[in-house]
Amino acid sequence: MDIDSAVRPDVVGTMTDMSAVATGTIDAIVSSHNIEHLFPHEVPVALAEFVRVLKDDGMVLITCPDLQSVCARVALGELASPLYESPAGPIAALDILYGLRPSMAAGNLYMAHRCGFTRQLLADTLQACGFRRTAGVARPAAFDLWMLGTRQNLSDEAVRLLARKHLPV
Repeated sequence: MDIDSAVRPDVVGTMTDMSAVATGTIDAIVSSHNIEHLFPHEVPVALAEFVRVLKDDGMVLITCPDLQSVCARVALGELASPLYESPAGPIAALDILYGLRPSMAAGNLYMAHRCGFTRQLLADTLQACGFRRTAGVARPAAFDLWMLGTRQNLSDEAVRLLARKHLPV
């Protein structure tokens, strides 16, 4: 599923309206660098859709920018300085905070960032939206967060096993 038909997804749609997906039919959702493209008031709507389409034992895995590590670099005066090199070219804090500037300049406004998260805020948001357990990591060197959420209230050991399997070290 993707909002951008140019990438030829199986289903064209948005995180905030997954009506093309039946309730309780999905084992897992991987949301890679797209939750930050929502407005803050849309995040609970999208997460409610994730909860709706997931099976009772389903899980979500979200990765997105880590604003805590990005803002630490901004505080050092590195707002426009390249922080790392990506396949799309150099990435600065400006790109992480607001969206990839070259893509947006070329007309792809889907790349605009409208909200952001720290590890704790993302975990709290998932729990407030119906995910019973969460586990996550912030990777300051990569300027990203990885968070999983489960619909079931799993044991600590079960959450640790899922985290080891799905979260980067």
